[in-house]
Amino acid sequence: MDKKKNTNREVKKKNRNEVFRYICKTGMASNPDISYELKLSLPTVTQITKELIERGLVEEKGEMESTGGRRAKALAVSENAGKAAGLDITKNHISMVLTELTGRILKYQRIVLPYAPGDDYYKEVCGKLEDFLKEGGCGRESILGIGISFPGIMDLEQEVVADSHVLGVRSLPFSSVSRFFPYPCHFLNDANAGAYAEGIQSESMERFFYLSLSNTVGGAVYSSGKLEQGRNFRCGEAGHMTVVPDGKACYCGKYGCLDAYCSAKCLTDGRVEDFFERLRNGEPEAAALWENYTSYLAIAVNNIHMVLDCDIVLGGYVGSCMEEFVRDIRDKVSERNTFAEDSSFIRTCSHKIGAAALGASLKVIELFMEQV
Repeated sequence: MDKKKNTNREVKKKNRNEVFRYICKTGMASNPDISYELKLSLPTVTQITKELIERGLVEEKGEMESTGGRRAKALAVSENAGKAAGLDITKNHISMVLTELTGRILKYQRIVLPYAPGDDYYKEVCGKLEDFLKEGGCGRESILGIGISFPGIMDLEQEVVADSHVLGVRSLPFSSVSRFFPYPCHFLNDANAGAYAEGIQSESMERFFYLSLSNTVGGAVYSSGKLEQGRNFRCGEAGHMTVVPDGKACYCGKYGCLDAYCSAKCLTDGRVEDFFERLRNGEPEAAALWENYTSYLAIAVNNIHMVLDCDIVLGGYVGSCMEEFVRDIRDKVSERNTFAEDSSFIRTCSHKIGAAALGASLKVIELFMEQV
């Protein structure tokens, strides 16, 4: 009997979860719509949405358009259901994002704040975040949690930032950071967070490799709604694959790493947008830099594709700006590709601004969704 009760409870939770996700995804839905799309009986859906309304997660928003009969009640996610914050920490900046349960971005901000180990830094970050949330009209009670992304190896079992060459951090306990914030905190690697933003809101469940081309180069593998972590949480660390034996020095202390040839800093010390404007205007120096950059990038992209046989998504500062120039990298990869492919497996990222902060906030939302 207990087993049967547990099974019924699990089925009810699964159905409730699917109904709530559907409402979040569509923005507005009726009980008949949900019943039809999810293939659940109308009485079952009606009971579930009633529960969700009682829990303050869903609310009625007038009526749907008439299809000939009585108008059905329009259901949407409640404005008071909760929100999530995302925080991306880099060497020189922090990015902050506020999202609602549907994944829609309510507010985004990026500010200059050089990283410094110690309590004062995290106190300042917390203060900046509190100001940001207040400006977004969001009280503490409505925040479900914050996702925090770091550049570096995140050991999710030991709950430490195991190693961040960029920040000069080793074995930093998550608790040493989370104690400064009055919200539940969830930690991600920055490239993983960017990949998560790219994948979790996609209709497709196809596996892909996310190559983050910012001031450092990172990567992540996304598959069937999840991030592949690897045995030591290093899965996707493409920035430190060797593309030139004994080549340029990398910040990690080795030589010839992809990061030394394809970070955004290889194109410009300023704004990446300004570099692409110069490239667009046909400036010879920009064209020469781009030719050199894409030659090394093509080696890495082709290697990754040969090993994983999946789409490659170019993200980060460079990937966010290179959409009109993606043909350059596709052509070079085609020249290297052993198989007869058109290189359409290479695409630029969907989220151009604050992808890591967004992905961190979406992770918070997903964890909440799983408990509905």
